[in-house]
Amino acid sequence: MANKLTEKFFQRDVLDVAPDLLGKILVRQFENGEKRRYRITDVEAYRGEEDKACHASRGRTAHTEVLYSKGGTIYVYLIYGIYWLLNIETGDKDCPQGVMIRAVEGIYGPGRVGRALKLDKSFRGESIEKNDRMWIEDSDEKPEYITAPRIGIDYAQEWKDIEWRFIVKEKPL
Repeated sequence: MANKLTEKFFQRDVLDVAPDLLGKILVRQFENGEKRRYRITDVEAYRGEEDKACHASRGRTAHTEVLYSKGGTIYVYLIYGIYWLLNIETGDKDCPQGVMIRAVEGIYGPGRVGRALKLDKSFRGESIEKNDRMWIEDSDEKPEYITAPRIGIDYAQEWKDIEWRFIVKEKPL
């Protein structure tokens, strides 16, 4: 764990952190002692109250309070009553922004990632750095990537077409 990403890595603007997470290794230590490592391949950025796709666009509430935490704080939330989605807050305290982990190598879709990681509400508000159940390690890899619009945010009007999704570019065979 010597190369574990620190909170300082996340205390930058989300549009810098998001592409920098590509190729990093998400590590999950399960209750039975098993440790699994996942290469991050697809992320989405959400940036502040003005971003209509960001949960913070609804303002500061009991549900969104964790979004106003300092960078490096874990934000998980439940969708469709069955999928826990993993987000890591970025930037400074009181400036809500974060990165959603959409895919890791071999697992595509944020709900599937959450299921593989066995996420639940207990992770919400924890530090990604000071965590012994889940953390992100640095890697020497700096993969090429493409950008695309975020998925599933058609309700966000003019924000739905902004290319704040970052995806590792697959190398041709």
